[in-house]
Amino acid sequence: MSNTSELRGSPQPRRTGGIAVVVSGWPRLSETFALNELLALRKAGMLAAVFATKTGDSAWVQPHSDELAVQILADGDAERQGAEVAQRLFDIHVMAVHGYFAHQPAAVAQVAARHLRVPFGFSVHAVDARKVTARVLASRARSASTVVACNPDVAVALNDVGCPPTLLPHGVDVDRFCVADPPDGPVLQLLAVGRLVEKKGFEVLVQAMAQLTGVHLKVVGDGPLRAALQAQAEALALGDRVQFVGRKTHDELPAQYAAADMVIVPSVVDRTGDRDGLPNVVLEGMACARPIVGSDVAAISTAVVDGITGVLVPPGDVAALSEAIRLLTRNRSLRHALGAAGRRRAESQFDLDQCGLRFCNELERAYA
Repeated sequence: MSNTSELRGSPQPRRTGGIAVVVSGWPRLSETFALNELLALRKAGMLAAVFATKTGDSAWVQPHSDELAVQILADGDAERQGAEVAQRLFDIHVMAVHGYFAHQPAAVAQVAARHLRVPFGFSVHAVDARKVTARVLASRARSASTVVACNPDVAVALNDVGCPPTLLPHGVDVDRFCVADPPDGPVLQLLAVGRLVEKKGFEVLVQAMAQLTGVHLKVVGDGPLRAALQAQAEALALGDRVQFVGRKTHDELPAQYAAADMVIVPSVVDRTGDRDGLPNVVLEGMACARPIVGSDVAAISTAVVDGITGVLVPPGDVAALSEAIRLLTRNRSLRHALGAAGRRRAESQFDLDQCGLRFCNELERAYA
């Protein structure tokens, strides 16, 4: 594709209108945070257009996804996709182009903004910061009007290259994920939610289950490790005590939390160095007043305060994980106290509307 100036003439600088956002694959069932922040921009009247660098999980969509007319770009490198974005935006007044991840979306946003002669910026979430070299990340950040990091763990990558970001955590819908009485039956119900990939640490959780009695584990999610995890559970003779139920839509998740006594988040750093930022399941579980047993890795400790809203254990430590679960199975009042404190923290620190407002305010400040 030729560049925009060759196709339509040289655009003049424009600083009015909305913000165009470039995401990665769309839609993605696991990227609730992206949908929430795009909807916040739309509600604020700040969203000009949304582009995706590739298709996502079209068979699985989240509530309100259809409210966003996301345009899928043709395959190509950042220069080609950026020129396509600029071409599509030429007759639309935009004040900036924002990449929602640090790798291809940020590169595409930078190219498009250059063609349109408007500012650009980008958000950073987790592994996207490690999909580009430190040199590229630093250069891109220095050229940006704003760089937003959603958690302190990923902010380290930007601090390390001398470009401290604006730290804005994602929020959780505390109305959708609301408090329900826990089941408190004779067999306690554990819930784990996430893609079945190495960084989620489900292999460690299955091993921990072999050391526990009187608990049942439900794993919500799918992924490449499903067969291996099921085989591991069978080899450990866990029978129907570990249940893999596959994916659930966002509408179905609140009922899963309501049916659980506690939520387990056994995340680890995988062999490639990939790790979670702050997984959705942490905030959702807290909003539902469920105690969290989680790994002290990445940014989980920014939400889960050990001994206050949950219990933190070293990542990959089977014995510590099983002991933390055992502690909570024996102490009903502690489970309820941790869950109630988690709900209060979700409301005060991670309310979706407030987090969305802070995100909108930062982009408005940076691109005004």
